[in-house]
Amino acid sequence: MQDLKLFMLMLGCTPKGRHTEQHDIFFGVATTVKELVPEIKAFWPEAKGDIHVDAWREVTKVDGYSVTVVPKTGAPEPAEEADKLFFLNLGGYKPGEFDEFHYKMLAVAQTQADAVKQAKQTAFYKHTGFKGATSHIDDKYGVDVDDLVQVKDILPEHTKQKYSLRLEAGSMAEENEMHLGYFQLHKL
Repeated sequence: MQDLKLFMLMLGCTPKGRHTEQHDIFFGVATTVKELVPEIKAFWPEAKGDIHVDAWREVTKVDGYSVTVVPKTGAPEPAEEADKLFFLNLGGYKPGEFDEFHYKMLAVAQTQADAVKQAKQTAFYKHTGFKGATSHIDDKYGVDVDDLVQVKDILPEHTKQKYSLRLEAGSMAEENEMHLGYFQLHKL
């Protein structure tokens, strides 16, 4: 049997009544990205199945930590680990550009405040924004720790019941490959 993996996908669609493509991030657990298609469709029902993937990656390494999916055994859960896997969606602006740019990132940190500190060190945060339009962690106008989430909390409900994410420091694994482009669900 193949190992289960955590996947991060950026989904896109143009829902009926919208003028531009919309995006959302989806996290799922499977052995292949193709196995996630039914969950993807259930995640965004307003798209009526007309969804594509603009980017995806297996999440096996973040900030020098290995990320593995482990089945829950039914025994009492061990104490929560100090290190947690966070998803952040940074937003920022460039002078003269009629757009809000975004940078999606994963961070391993003990607290939300520590994850925000990491976000503030990114080139995106430092260079995307100007007086009156500062970079921020969406959905606020300034940096606020309430706007980032632990990945384990946004997994589909049935996945949260069956699996946990384990973080182990000192991973020597290579950085995860990012797959970028326009991927139709039936061709994954």
